[in-house]
Amino acid sequence: MSASGGTKAIVAALAANLAIAASKFVAFAFSGSSSMLAEGVHSLADSGNQALLLVGGKKAQREATPQHPFGYGRERYIYAFLVSIVLFSVGGMFAIYEGYEKIEHPHELENWYWPVGVLVFAIIAESFSFRTAIKESDPLRGDLSWKEFVRRAKAPELPVVLLEDFGALVGLVLALLGVGLAVVTGDSVWDGIGTVCIGVLLVLIALVLAAETKSLLLGESAGVEEVRKIETAIVDGDTVTRVIHMRTLHLGPEELLVAAKIAVRHDDTATEVATAIDAAETRIREAVPIARVIYLEPDIYSESEAAKGADPEATPGGPSHSPADH
Repeated sequence: MSASGGTKAIVAALAANLAIAASKFVAFAFSGSSSMLAEGVHSLADSGNQALLLVGGKKAQREATPQHPFGYGRERYIYAFLVSIVLFSVGGMFAIYEGYEKIEHPHELENWYWPVGVLVFAIIAESFSFRTAIKESDPLRGDLSWKEFVRRAKAPELPVVLLEDFGALVGLVLALLGVGLAVVTGDSVWDGIGTVCIGVLLVLIALVLAAETKSLLLGESAGVEEVRKIETAIVDGDTVTRVIHMRTLHLGPEELLVAAKIAVRHDDTATEVATAIDAAETRIREAVPIARVIYLEPDIYSESEAAKGADPEATPGGPSHSPADH
């Protein structure tokens, strides 16, 4: 994922949310609408989340150190996980609490035109932010559905902004519906119900974000297409005859570790094997530029050993299930 594309979407969302948050708090001050208060806190939480993503992107650019020899690429995953926590606690749980209080202790909605006007403005502003996130994501999404893109993306920024903006738009519609019903019926309980619905929506989105970023934090392999390209690049048909087994791991969104045991001919000299490994590493980096850390272990392929199946203790995590195994 392009870091610049993600940054552009984050900045657009941050600018929109700051403006929207200010307008929502003004509307709450004039109307006393709990939906507006919940939405204001939601927008403020979103603004903080975008700031976290920017900080994470900046920290991830630090050079590797002896203490962290593989660099700081996963900082982006850590800050994205923090976003899910903020969205769950500050956004979702606060909205549910505020909505419950409004249902239990309703009071008349004043100056209803303030929240309605602000909500219409917020929907327009969020739509522009959402449009920017979609535009920046489209080239990277390819043929994937939006659901698959969110699940498979290795860079967290655009999926986070997409889900936040989508949740914000749906939340604004819920708030507008709650305020509208409160005005039409004269019963402000509807405003509280709308607020609770906003909170439940934010909690659900936060849980989805937490699940996806947790997977990235644990360490995900390269995509199927990248694995195929790497396997093809390793084998030259001369010195390197096959991939016995291979592991890939994202050290960050744009940095991939490749570790493979490769089969070489039994009569090759050490010089020939070393030359073949250097050439294979060059081909891998040409095929998959983000493959920056590569370890290739030469071995002699044995049909009898391969017939026994993979050794669960051969590599961390158990046997590989790649089609190229053995």
